[in-house]
Amino acid sequence: MFTIDLTVRNTAYPISVQRKTAEDAEAVYQLILAAMRSGNPDIVELKCEGKTEKKIAVRASEISGVQILQKDGVTTSSGRPPGFVALTTE
Repeated sequence: MFTIDLTVRNTAYPISVQRKTAEDAEAVYQLILAAMRSGNPDIVELKCEGKTEKKIAVRASEISGVQILQKDGVTTSSGRPPGFVALTTE
């Protein structure tokens, strides 16, 4: 399963939808990139394949970032995939 996360301006949490294949996830990613590049305040509507009842609509001009993550079963206690950790020495 692939998750596409959208970062929306003035919103603390990303908006996510899921796709079953890498090709479908890449198609959604390219659709969002094209909408962001257009500069138009068009609405982007997406449906989730993981949770079929989940639908989102967001104004393309408010999207500030997009990423694709492959869900491999490794998550933290918050349900998010692990990220980077900064370590310091004393």
